[in-house]
Amino acid sequence: MKLNNSLRTRTSTLFYLAATASLLAKVGQAVNHANFKTCEQSAFARRHRLFADTMAKKVAEPNSKNTKSSSSSSADGSTHPASSPYSVIDSSVHLDGHTVTASVQHEQAQVPLHFEIAFLKSGTVRVRVQEVDPLVPRYSEAHKHILRDEGSSLPYASPDDIKMATEAVNGLVTHTVSYVNGSSAFSVRMTENPWTLEYLVNGKPTMQLNTSGLFHFEHLRQKPADGDLDNVDGGWEETFKNWTDHKRRGPESFGLDINFYGFEHVYGIPEHTSPLSLKDTRGGGEGAYDQPYRIYNLDVFNYQLDSPMAIYGSLPFMLAHNAEATVGVFWVNSSETWVDVTRKLNRGGFKQQSVVNTHWFSESGTMDVFLLPGPSTADVYRQYSEISEQTPMPREFALGYHQCRWNYEDQEDVLAVSAKFHEHSIPYDVIWLDVEYTVGKRYFTWDYDKFPNPLGMQQELARNGHKLVTISDPHIMVDNDYRIWKEGNENGYFIKNIGGLGNYEASCWPGVSSWVDFLDPAASKWMGAQYGLDKFPESTTDMFVWNDMNEPAVFDGPEHTMDKALIQHGGWEHRDVHNLYGMTQQRSTFEGLLAREPVAMRPFLLSRSFYAGSQRYGAIWTGDNTASWGYLRASIPMLLSNNIAGMHFSGADVGGFFGNPDPELLTRWFQLGAWYPFFRGHAHFNTERREPWIFGEPYVSYIRNAIRERYRLLPHWYTLFREASLTGMPLIRPMWMEFPAEPDLFAEQDTFMVGSSIMVAAITKPDTSIPVDVLFPGEEPWYDMHTHVAYPAQLTTQFVVDLANTLVFARGGSIIPTREQQRQSSAYMKSDPFTLYVYVDQAGFAAGKLYIDDGETYDYQSGAFIERELTFLGSKLISRASPLTKNTSAHQTFVQKMSGINVERVAVVGLAIAHNVAEAVVVENGTTRTVNVSHSHSSKIVATDTVSNNSPCIVICNPAVFIGGDWEISF
Repeated sequence: MKLNNSLRTRTSTLFYLAATASLLAKVGQAVNHANFKTCEQSAFARRHRLFADTMAKKVAEPNSKNTKSSSSSSADGSTHPASSPYSVIDSSVHLDGHTVTASVQHEQAQVPLHFEIAFLKSGTVRVRVQEVDPLVPRYSEAHKHILRDEGSSLPYASPDDIKMATEAVNGLVTHTVSYVNGSSAFSVRMTENPWTLEYLVNGKPTMQLNTSGLFHFEHLRQKPADGDLDNVDGGWEETFKNWTDHKRRGPESFGLDINFYGFEHVYGIPEHTSPLSLKDTRGGGEGAYDQPYRIYNLDVFNYQLDSPMAIYGSLPFMLAHNAEATVGVFWVNSSETWVDVTRKLNRGGFKQQSVVNTHWFSESGTMDVFLLPGPSTADVYRQYSEISEQTPMPREFALGYHQCRWNYEDQEDVLAVSAKFHEHSIPYDVIWLDVEYTVGKRYFTWDYDKFPNPLGMQQELARNGHKLVTISDPHIMVDNDYRIWKEGNENGYFIKNIGGLGNYEASCWPGVSSWVDFLDPAASKWMGAQYGLDKFPESTTDMFVWNDMNEPAVFDGPEHTMDKALIQHGGWEHRDVHNLYGMTQQRSTFEGLLAREPVAMRPFLLSRSFYAGSQRYGAIWTGDNTASWGYLRASIPMLLSNNIAGMHFSGADVGGFFGNPDPELLTRWFQLGAWYPFFRGHAHFNTERREPWIFGEPYVSYIRNAIRERYRLLPHWYTLFREASLTGMPLIRPMWMEFPAEPDLFAEQDTFMVGSSIMVAAITKPDTSIPVDVLFPGEEPWYDMHTHVAYPAQLTTQFVVDLANTLVFARGGSIIPTREQQRQSSAYMKSDPFTLYVYVDQAGFAAGKLYIDDGETYDYQSGAFIERELTFLGSKLISRASPLTKNTSAHQTFVQKMSGINVERVAVVGLAIAHNVAEAVVVENGTTRTVNVSHSHSSKIVATDTVSNNSPCIVICNPAVFIGGDWEISF
């Protein structure tokens, strides 16, 4: 769409300049907390915390006249609450197929609640609650946007495998629902008075509901007449700063305690800047928070570190882990939610047990909770994959390096930056354009003064294997001469004012704007269609999309977002669906990109806001961070928490968005960022340029090496994405996931795993003379991936690391595929040969995988892929097809296409007999041949002690075996 200069001048220039000046004035300052609610300033949250205080007081005073029974304990040591006002209505408990139903009622408010407790095949339990007969419908459709197949066909257990027994336990009427799946026995134990629920795995309690008595459900009610007493604090309206939230349905929140029995650590519920192991939020010791974790997507400018404040995205998925088990909770609700975390020592029963108590409370909708019993971490993610689709295979180029800035000034600047990458022999895949490429912040337009030939620019980038990403936000400038706004307005595609009349209008980058209602299927399809080549002028299939400001950010709205009482599709208030907004925009964009070509190509897009389900549509990042060592350190637990919660394809702005990193910080950030799943450099337009070559030597060499290491390992990253797409296992993992029985690792967040094979010890402090401690866990040796020096297991070693080096170790027993030839982009690597690094364990064994497909289409779903299982044992390396390989025509065609791609080198590290090996024998396609080998040893020792050993390395030179065939290489 071409807009002339006169139209350009009609934009809200003064507003934009004022907003920009205001933002620039804040750079370097901490977040303004006054702009965002505390728990005490959120009426429903305040009520639930007060209720929790009341219940705690009852427990502390067991002889209170309001207490129904004193605290009791089961033989297994678990406890039941001293008091809860909710009980099961007599004779209401029924087992119907895979679901137990019951009616529960408050002792004073005679409004029955309908409970459903259902078993899935894996042992996952789903608990749903709402009024039996609500005054008006509650929003109950969040699961349609989040769950697999919209939640319509979840794999529930067979009714034949579920049994229910009723008995009296310690004087309490108890219903036990049992289900056996393979070697695991699962059961749910529900008491009637008071109502509680315990989840037991193989007879041991793991998760407990309402055992602290915090279940509280605010039933819908008629609004009091004028002058009548309303005794619900903030139930019908509340004021924050200059905004008043009018609640037409009144109080409708609910809360529940979910307690993890026998656990000390919980993780997940991103996005926050808290440590990996979540801190206490009530009554904890030194360093504990006094606010709950808030789950509410917000544009928080220059967010604070070490805080439970809500920021850009949210995902209500929590794991608890101890040395024996991992369990999870998935809270399916898209309204504002808070989570309190407290730890205590339970002294009931025959032994003391640690307990992590969590208290969840949401503003509206229905209660819909999944309890994932594990007991292993892999089991939890398999169970999660039952209910929510996992990260799909991305476009292969998306795993490379992305270069972004707000803003590259013009077309000449873009092409000059690209040329500089080539000049310095630094690979990259994507260059990005922020909002300034448009005409007056009108998306789907080009400012032809700055970008006179967008098509030619994209073609020039594509000739060197590069892609372009352009930004597209959800706010649409109000301008009747602007086609996008005009069409959206005429078709009613924008979010409506309170009461449903007229478009909601407020301010964002273009000035006065309307917001697309992505909850409306027609609006979502319409906006997605704008990415079509026939709609977006001078766009190509090498151009992809960045969805920003989609929390949604509103400059003049409450908490910089939308008024909760605005009306979206279906008549629902924005309060019901707020956390879905960014995800629904991302879905619209994904579907639009998917439809723009006759043969479906995998889209790539980035979103700032996210929620459960966003993992299906693209990557996310941690938002507007700052160029400081603190933000560098904080990126690790933030990204690990994202991965724990299933949002695998995530990264942080390398270098920091705000401020100016010095050469050392920028270098270290690139060295760490190369291990982020999503690897992008980005910067605010008021910062100094910080492309990889800016600081000259030696820094450009250090940064080049970090980026090249990322490209060397692209085959490994792509294979990890394959695993994540099938199993849900995170790409980057906290150490405890791979070493679940080592308590010293349960809170570790400076060292992390990339898949199961690589350990990264991050260097996040500026003084290179200070030693870095690294614990080598497990039972097998670890190998420095740069030097091949071996370190024995269960050893803590100190390293002094200069700026040229990093601490990255391969786990003994691993095989890691690489491509060693350096190219200017991943597109030019597609025909390169592979190198296999074999790092043997103490028994001389190693195993790994390699997955290859075309990196672009969905043909892999029809079998067009190569997946090899690689094993090394008895001095023999064997390649065999994965059991998932199907001999389809698509597979055969793909294998033929790849027939010229071989293994050019095999390096076997740590094999004791290496000195005696003179040649290797290759067996392939029934023929045998010998090939030469060479030997190398590490000469570089970076440890400060003397326990490391130079590891022998046998290099098999050019075995020339086909990467997709069966073969053996032996000594």
